[in-house]
Order: sequence, then structure tokens, then C-alpha cells
Amino acid sequence: MKIDWAALASVFGVSLVVTVALVGLFTLGIVALSKLSATSGGAAGGGSAVLARTSAYACFAACTAAVAYGIYLIVA
Repeated sequence: MKIDWAALASVFGVSLVVTVALVGLFTLGIVALSKLSATSGGAAGGGSAVLARTSAYACFAACTAAVAYGIYLIVA
């Protein structure tokens, strides 16, 4: 049995980068939601609340799309 160490390292590297990126993207969504709750309590304008909500939903949609694509790659 021969192990292709270069391919194994490549898979490890890609999975590490994608995992960190996905967690970072989800964290940005959480931060945007926290900005939304912070601005709704104060007297801030409605534009920043809309921007925070839109960016949070975009981050969560990108996370969902990445997870769905990963499941598609596993199943296909």
C-alpha cells in the first residue's frame, strides 16, 4: 500500500482553509446581527440597520451554499 502524501497534504490544506473561511464568514454574520441589535436600541438611522441585516443574511446564505455544495460533492 502506497500513500500519496502530496495529495493527502493538499486535501488537508484545502479543508483547513475552507473550514477557517466558513467559520469566519459565519462569525461575520453573527457580528452583523449584533450590530443590528445594537443599532435598533439606539437612535441610529435605518440605513445602517438595513445594511447590517443584508450583510448578515448574505453571510448566512454563503455559509448555507458552501455546506450544500460540500454535501453535493460527497453524495455525487
